[in-house]
This record gives sequence, structure tokens and C-alpha cells, in this order.
Amino acid sequence: MPRIEAVLDTLRPYLATDGGNVRVANITPDGVLQLQWEGACGACPMSPMTRAGLEDTVKKAVPEITAVEAR
Repeated sequence: MPRIEAVLDTLRPYLATDGGNVRVANITPDGVLQLQWEGACGACPMSPMTRAGLEDTVKKAVPEITAVEAR
């Protein structure tokens, strides 16, 4: 999980500019990273696109992650 947090830490400043954040809620046995939106991200209409960008970045840095879900 430290590698995941390190990747998310590089992305958090971008989320914070719009009043949002993200935290790791769970990692499933099959490698699905489940994230919880915080702040403004929870209601943002762009969150599906943001999730896709997070997924690409996390999967490149941590290949064990097979998918990223966010709620």
C-alpha cells in the first residue's frame, strides 16, 4: 500500500485545487483498488474522468492493481 499512497500523493494536489481528495477504502484479493472520494470530488460531475486518470496512473506504477473503483 505504500506505493499506492505515494502515487496518490502525487495526484492529490490536483484534486485539492478543486477542494477534493481521495482515500484508499480497500484493495480486493483480485487487485481492485477501491477509493473513496472526499470533499468536492464526491459530487463532481467530472469524477468518472478523474477516476480513469487515477486508474491509468496507479496501474502503471503498481501493476498488481487490476482496476480502480471510486465512490
